[in-house]
Amino acid sequence: MSAAPPPASFEAALQELELIVQAMESGSAPLEESLASYERGMALLKQCQEALAGAEQKIRILEGQGLRNFDAADENAEN
Repeated sequence: MSAAPPPASFEAALQELELIVQAMESGSAPLEESLASYERGMALLKQCQEALAGAEQKIRILEGQGLRNFDAADENAEN
């Protein structure tokens, strides 16, 4: 199975993740499909968490020191 492309936005990732959770909670999918859905869900969760962390960091910058350049790659390297 080829990896699905990442969603274009946080909202799209969250919506897809919610659909995966609903489908998995129904328990009707075969094992292999459930495993693939779980893997996709974990990737979406990571994407959402990174987007939220970036937004939180931007808010801290705006509240604390005024406007300055923000590089998400630098934030991810610190974690």
